[in-house]
Amino acid sequence: MRRMRKGIIALVLLALVALLFMACNTGEPVGVPAGSVLTYDREGFPVTLPEQREAIISIGPSNTEILVALGFGEAIVQADMFSADVDGIRSGISTLDMFGLDLEYIISLAPDVVFITGMTRTPGAEDPLHAVSSAGISVIYMPISASIAEIQEDIRFIAAVLGVEDRGEAIAADMMREIETILALGETITERRSVYFEISPPPHMVSFGTGTFLHEMIEIIGAVNVFADQAGWFPVSGETLVEANPDVILTSVDFLEDPVGDIMNRPGWTTITAVHNGEVFRIDANTSSRPSHNIVAALWEMARAVYPDVFR
Repeated sequence: MRRMRKGIIALVLLALVALLFMACNTGEPVGVPAGSVLTYDREGFPVTLPEQREAIISIGPSNTEILVALGFGEAIVQADMFSADVDGIRSGISTLDMFGLDLEYIISLAPDVVFITGMTRTPGAEDPLHAVSSAGISVIYMPISASIAEIQEDIRFIAAVLGVEDRGEAIAADMMREIETILALGETITERRSVYFEISPPPHMVSFGTGTFLHEMIEIIGAVNVFADQAGWFPVSGETLVEANPDVILTSVDFLEDPVGDIMNRPGWTTITAVHNGEVFRIDANTSSRPSHNIVAALWEMARAVYPDVFR
């Protein structure tokens, strides 16, 4: 089971790295009446809004989290297997393989709308859900948002498609209030600590630089990303990290039994300040990796790990 979990995480990570910066965020559907053509969805494709919003398929856990927060958890008739741990959806419906979708099964469910992550659509390739939209079902692609502002627009977008703009605005506003609270405390920090955030462990170490919401989150808590001179998601070598010498190491790896212990015991890492001082912490993988309003929980977790005396 652990080996399968590792393989699934690696597949998702590979797709995320490949597609993160190919997403196109254009336009807002606020105020567009049901049944009319929406000029662009969040992936830049024309789409017809659903006349009904009673049966929804959600492909992508961040979409599922937003739908639940908007009050549509019970309307989700099917979801992808990565959404299985999202509170608020019915048990037993999270079975779809987002990288091998059964289109006939999706059509047989007769959903009013399908929200699907842009990870499933390769730029320049044929629309993988063309058969579904051709059957008269609204298919709405959602990008892998790279910033906190884009996450807020995702929330507003889904809310507008479902005709609950006020709920979407309230969720986005609550999210920003929490972020501003953390930011205000982060701005009081004068001695900023350097942070390495590990997404994937050896032999395929991965971290991130600018142009990602996780980089924004490190800056919001008043810390410094050791890879701030890099962009996007990229592989990391052990030698590079030893040279970077972070004050704190955070890891969201969740398929190892003890990811913190793994980092603490890596050969040659004892000279790293974070390892020498025992400043290595595990951050929840779901809240830190899924671009939804729930990143606020990961933000608090990161803040308390890096600056426990400030973020009590």
